[in-house]
Amino acid sequence: MRHEDYIKHLEKLEASGKEAYGGVDLVNSPPHYNQAGIECVDAIAAATDDGFQYYLQGNIIKYLWRYRYKNGIQDLEKAQWYLNKLIETLEKE
Repeated sequence: MRHEDYIKHLEKLEASGKEAYGGVDLVNSPPHYNQAGIECVDAIAAATDDGFQYYLQGNIIKYLWRYRYKNGIQDLEKAQWYLNKLIETLEKE
């Protein structure tokens, strides 16, 4: 499947709701961010070390910035996911 087709497929999943597609959760565990047994965010954490907190903060800002113009509540949920991940990261330190 071409990347563009896969993105269209995911957009259909988002529009139809995760229950209609076998419980796919496109906020907390999107399949396109989990390849070869590793979550993309975990690979980014390992690669960025001290910069990981800034990465999380940037994504929080991004999703808050665009929620009114793109995906509404789903973008707010994604911002919340990144905020929770940032809190979790800080609590581990």
